[in-house]
Amino acid sequence: MSETKIPDHLVYSESHEWILQDSDIATIGITDFAQTELGDIVFVELPEIGEHLEKGEAFGTVEAVKTVADLLAPISGEILEINETLEESAEQINKDAYGAGWMLKIRIDDPDDFQHLLNPSEYAELLDNH
Repeated sequence: MSETKIPDHLVYSESHEWILQDSDIATIGITDFAQTELGDIVFVELPEIGEHLEKGEAFGTVEAVKTVADLLAPISGEILEINETLEESAEQINKDAYGAGWMLKIRIDDPDDFQHLLNPSEYAELLDNH
């Protein structure tokens, strides 16, 4: 099995979403581990711009050839942008989970939400125990 990528500049949720914080904006996607587990991703359902996410709520789905998985909001906030290119080419998530495969950008409601997320070493430990 190939080594799972866990970039050092991101934080992670136990449900395998990654979060990149840039002041009060967070970019969210699914991890390399998640896309590997799902297999070939064929469709992504994302929420509308302007909707509000609550931490822990499902905000969309990822459909792979063999399964469908809910996407869970790792933090709360207002959706500012969605990655519309995923509508046409969801496989970008498989090719570049931490780059072109990003899913949405939100305005962070509460910076304290980040206290419940995992740093890269904690996420690696979670995967080791998976």
